[in-house]
Amino acid sequence: MQFHLNGFRPGEPLHLEASGEALPHGDGVPAEVDVLIVGCGPAGLTLAAQLAAFPDIRTCIVEQKDGPMQLGQADGIACRTMEMFEAFEFAGRVMAEACWINEVTFWKPDGTDAGNIVRHGRVQDTEDGLSEFPHVILNQARVHDFYLETMRNSPSRLEPHYSRQLLDVKVDADAQDHPVTVRLERTDAAHAGQVETLKARYVVGCDGARSAVRKSIGLQLVGDSANQAWGVMDVLAVTDFPDIRYKSAVQSGSGNLLVIPREGGYLVRLYVEMDKLGEAERVSARNITIDKLVATAQRIFHPYTLDVKEVPWWSVYEIGQRICHKYDDADRNGGRPRVFIAGDACHTHSPKAGQGMNFSMQDTFNLGWKLASVLRGQAVPELLDTYSEERQVVAQQLIDFDREWARMFSDRAKKTEVEGAETSGVDPKEFQRYFEQHGRFTAGMGTHYRPSMICGEAKHQHLAGGFVIGTRFHSAPVVRITDAKPLHLGHVGKADGRWRFYAFEGQAGGVEALCRFLAESPDSPVLRYTREGQDIDSVFDIRAIFQQSHRDLAFERMPGLLRPQKGRFGLRDYEKVFSPDLKSGQDIFDMRGVDRMRGALVVVRPDQYVAHVLPLDAHAELAAFFAGFMKPVR
Repeated sequence: MQFHLNGFRPGEPLHLEASGEALPHGDGVPAEVDVLIVGCGPAGLTLAAQLAAFPDIRTCIVEQKDGPMQLGQADGIACRTMEMFEAFEFAGRVMAEACWINEVTFWKPDGTDAGNIVRHGRVQDTEDGLSEFPHVILNQARVHDFYLETMRNSPSRLEPHYSRQLLDVKVDADAQDHPVTVRLERTDAAHAGQVETLKARYVVGCDGARSAVRKSIGLQLVGDSANQAWGVMDVLAVTDFPDIRYKSAVQSGSGNLLVIPREGGYLVRLYVEMDKLGEAERVSARNITIDKLVATAQRIFHPYTLDVKEVPWWSVYEIGQRICHKYDDADRNGGRPRVFIAGDACHTHSPKAGQGMNFSMQDTFNLGWKLASVLRGQAVPELLDTYSEERQVVAQQLIDFDREWARMFSDRAKKTEVEGAETSGVDPKEFQRYFEQHGRFTAGMGTHYRPSMICGEAKHQHLAGGFVIGTRFHSAPVVRITDAKPLHLGHVGKADGRWRFYAFEGQAGGVEALCRFLAESPDSPVLRYTREGQDIDSVFDIRAIFQQSHRDLAFERMPGLLRPQKGRFGLRDYEKVFSPDLKSGQDIFDMRGVDRMRGALVVVRPDQYVAHVLPLDAHAELAAFFAGFMKPVR
């Protein structure tokens, strides 16, 4: 975290100074905005928090509910999501509050008494080295709180407008400016029935599975249902079940159940298999009560007891996997998208893999920087086409995974030990193996974007095999040479819309020549796309990693681009040069397969995904890559 660049300011450093360009938050919504976000769920707040960093972008977010969420529905936070939270600078606070999921236990019917359950397996939740962050559990409402605080403390001072119901969205494809017209109805008692009209350049629907935005652009969720009802409840209970503080998958003769320990040491979430539904039956027709939910859980836990003392929240749902074929209105709007959908508005699946909230937030983390780049004149409008192209494909992969995972979870365990012959159902050991094999997916690491205008071909992938193009930048420990501070390299990338260049010096050199190209050549992306008067790293943040110990490197001899002078005082940035963490034996060159002789340039997008791997001297290829979608400013 860096601060005091433009003068000393006491107090909370993350409480940024308000911008004079900030849109005032009045009682009514503004008449015109650049981006209107509909919905204050995880997807909407991720997008709002990212756009709030840019006070020159007029952003408005509206929500039908009358205030912030108090009690969450989703709870699991995947490792990949924690990496994203680090970019918003609240990952540490989440880790401090959350319950960490370190191991998963598996239970099946007792081979000697099918009415009882026994533990048959235990696995590590995520593989070693997958991420520097754990898989944690925290109330969704707390995640919302952190985002709302980020928005309030941003230069934009962005706040949601609550008690607004969307009436309609209309796009005038011929309009040159603010082509989207939105009507909202106020639902609070003081203004009930009042209609507000707002014009926007772009609208993003983050308004859930029954999305009014999605319906307004003629898209629909398509898929199927497993015709299986499940209940979920957060409970404070007294039990002798020994794994109540582990994530536990329980298969019993009376049904299946998933235990998710919650934050605070006492609260537990239970996902409980309930009734099989008819072909066209909805779960609401079964009138499942909380008493029935508790009684079913008690039967599944037998011979262990479950004495429920309090149920803060519960619900019932039916398993289904549905998805939209695209996530924008480009087909209805002359090929240029103006309205987008994200999160549950464009894909729904079971909560068993814990991907609902996580995947939704990744949708808008993908979209946010692209909207900012286009609105700020940094990139061509075609960049926005990549949102639907990238996210729809990976969502389909999630749907396919979830369908099989949910099927296995709902099947009865085979009873070979009891009956002496194999019965129908899922083998408990196979169920455990499936969980282990797909651990990367459930950790949020299954996303791999295809080559596109913002994802290069893998021609030079061998130079840095551990930084796979199209996947998230896999952080590793380094040491900052100016103060010997050990840190994670990926943590320097914040949610600020900037591209990152990580230049790994080879034994043959290359970093100095690269910096000279970037600082002096008319073809340099840094010079072509950074406006006069901006700090030299305001669009491209260049970092260098050398193979020597930090004690063997002289900062004063580094190229000027690695020690730039910035801000109104021209203060020098001392935080752009690193060495491997040799003291701990964690050498980033070995850990991520970086070619020691030639080195490598790893280009990382603002959403933390690797866009390209190039030789350090591939200056023309680097320039051509950015020329494909960015707009020169000089």
